[in-house]
Amino acid sequence: MKPKEQKFIELLEQVDAIIKSAEQLESKYGKELSQVNHAYKKCAVNLIHYMALRSHDITLMQKELRWQGLPDLVNIEGNVMRSLLAIKTILNHLTGKPYYAHRKGTVSIKKSAKILNSNTRALFGYKSKKRRTRIMVTMPKAASKDLKLINDLVILGMNSARINCAHDDTGVWKKIIENVRESSRKNNKEVKIVMDLAGPKIRTGPMKPGPQVICIRPETDAYGKVVVPAKVWLAPPDLAPPSENADVVIPFQEEWISAMTRGTRLEFRDARERACSFELKESEGRGRWAWCYVSAYVTPETSFTLIKEKERGDRIFKIGELPPFEEKIVLRTGDRLILHKEETEGEPARYDESGKLISPAQISCTMPEIFQDVKKGEPVMFDDGKIEGLIKELHPEKLSIVITQAKDKGSKLASDKGINFPESDLSVNGLTQKDREDLKFVSQHADAINLSFVNDVEDVKQLRDILKELKSNIGIILKIETRKGYENLPAILLHTMQSYPVGIMLARGDLAVEVGWKDIAGIQEEIMRISEAAHIPNIWATQVLENLAKKGTPSRAEITDVAVAQRAQCVMLNKGIYIRKAVRLLDRILKQMQGLQKKKKSVPAQLEFARKLKLSRENSSPAS
Repeated sequence: MKPKEQKFIELLEQVDAIIKSAEQLESKYGKELSQVNHAYKKCAVNLIHYMALRSHDITLMQKELRWQGLPDLVNIEGNVMRSLLAIKTILNHLTGKPYYAHRKGTVSIKKSAKILNSNTRALFGYKSKKRRTRIMVTMPKAASKDLKLINDLVILGMNSARINCAHDDTGVWKKIIENVRESSRKNNKEVKIVMDLAGPKIRTGPMKPGPQVICIRPETDAYGKVVVPAKVWLAPPDLAPPSENADVVIPFQEEWISAMTRGTRLEFRDARERACSFELKESEGRGRWAWCYVSAYVTPETSFTLIKEKERGDRIFKIGELPPFEEKIVLRTGDRLILHKEETEGEPARYDESGKLISPAQISCTMPEIFQDVKKGEPVMFDDGKIEGLIKELHPEKLSIVITQAKDKGSKLASDKGINFPESDLSVNGLTQKDREDLKFVSQHADAINLSFVNDVEDVKQLRDILKELKSNIGIILKIETRKGYENLPAILLHTMQSYPVGIMLARGDLAVEVGWKDIAGIQEEIMRISEAAHIPNIWATQVLENLAKKGTPSRAEITDVAVAQRAQCVMLNKGIYIRKAVRLLDRILKQMQGLQKKKKSVPAQLEFARKLKLSRENSSPAS
């Protein structure tokens, strides 16, 4: 036998082994497959076949197929069995057995694309002209009153409007939805409403209130020169800024706000008796945006002088009561932090006159139930991973944490900042009491739900049970934010696919903190592969064009990120004062990349959890 013929025989044996694994796994999980929605029957089977494929190390096999000039296994996520059978047919002929390997009902490349497009349309609506990747935009509170903002976003290319239930209330949500629906009708465009359930977010508790003072600091360079002025929101006390882009919020009486017009100036002497001023830049509803180019400290006693060009006489007024200055804890590597189970006002470390530590810094945790799950020696992350620590002592009412990573000059920790326990097996439930209450509104008004912190099948089961009680067939989008959620993803998907439609959100921020920065690139790639195998659309989320949306100028890294995001079926933008610019640029880049980018993937390595598929909590035996 010639060496080349022997290679073909070996390749045929390897293909047969993968096909056998796929058929065995399909048979093993026949019950789960029978329960999926009829629209997902072929999708679920293909997902099973893909996990069987990934249980094999195909690296050498892939190289050999390429060397022999044969079809390879790259990009077969959406059509696994049809591709394997095609390769087998060719190898059959090359080994002297000229018959076609065929199986009825397998998904072809063309059919795979059609199924994914159909599932994407069901979840995110029809695509925009010359752009297949949808754009989802997070709605600011201002969208409840500003119909023009929503009109602009719809015209610029928004396909889905996202409302985060962690903020505002049903009154605000309803007004936003009414405005989106009205704008959709007006512009003859189908804009879907997607609402985020807040989920069990673990955060730091409140800090001790400080003095009534507002500190204003513009952004400076290494030489102390101002490169970006501080953005100050001036408005009546009951009016929050329309975006999260305000550096400072200062309350004024309505009559004084109405006197402020573009080009006027507010002069004042701050708490240090330093001469300062605000430049009025633009009006937005009942509020005003002003720029400040110097550091300043404003107190209730600060007097402001309103100066207008070509107008004689100045107006002098004060602002009155201010919210207390929020204290922050400064933490350095080696410092100790006490995390309390019960709500305790946080405070920085205290030292005596000689610099000796009297008491370490302390703060509370908003979710006391995690104390029963964490263990000594496990890592803790604060504020999206900006501060890292290690649990050194474990007590019933508190944790003693040693800071292992912070900025050289110290990192600041404030209230309401995220806490992550990346290696702890937390038994925190996926749905909070607030989520359950919000679902009564969401199930009746939204097109889809974003389910936060999905860790296992039980999280989805609870949601589906509640939706059944509410008689709602709303779409479900799974936010994958933990390693546990990633490793259980195939099982989670198969259960969720009992509903229709279904999607996945790549929540890269929390996921990166949970899995570590060194693993996030590989894991987000695997999530996209698995979702493609199930013909489930995914959303590329977290900090997309964040700098542009909030500061008006994109970074080079953001542009590159968007170019990669084009592989997803939807890209999500967070709110910001320059959100119109962000949508316009995102629309343009996605259109350009659609014509330029082709999928270039490396051969996937053997997936550790593919053999047991993670379809249940039990340890399944590997498919042989």
